Amino acid sequence: MVPDSYKINPPVFDVWMRLLEGVEGSVLWLVAGSATVKSNLRREAENRGVEPSRLVFAPRLAYADHLARFKLADLFLDTLPFNAGTTASDALWAGVPVLTCSSEAFASRMAGSLLNAVGLPELVTHNMEEYEVLALKLATTPGALGELRTRLARNRTTCPLFDTDRFRRHIEAAYITMWERYQRAGLPESFAVPAVA
Repeated sequence: MVPDSYKINPPVFDVWMRLLEGVEGSVLWLVAGSATVKSNLRREAENRGVEPSRLVFAPRLAYADHLARFKLADLFLDTLPFNAGTTASDALWAGVPVLTCSSEAFASRMAGSLLNAVGLPELVTHNMEEYEVLALKLATTPGALGELRTRLARNRTTCPLFDTDRFRRHIEAAYITMWERYQRAGLPESFAVPAVA
């Protein structure tokens, strides 16, 4: 499964098409956009020698159904330079590992931040070559992908990403610090909130 189609660009699409060529029986599962988007992506797949039917377009669904269908995906392939945010978080919550490629811009670090917060930093690559190599390895090594899914399931309940109570305590501590600084007529400045368990 991949993020929204407006984030897809030719270099990312090229990698995905090479992955489809390299992994027999695989499909690229996309959220359905307009008829024009579907037509254009199918045409571009065919132009790259990939059977257009290997692009599967899933309709938009109610949120609970959207989360439920994620479990049918093996791996979530992120986009660059605009990473997935909410959709990557949804995939992780549903137990689907996310593979991303981070760079310097904020928009290209979203999924990497999520992966670090859920204890899967090895799924953060730093260039498209690393991304493609790791995607191919995961797609052709079911044991490695299964191990990631097992760790993700375990980490989901122990790592900071989905620990809303810990997040609440951190943000409350930040608000208290900001209020105390305001009361002292202090100028705005950066500060760190001490880690809370």
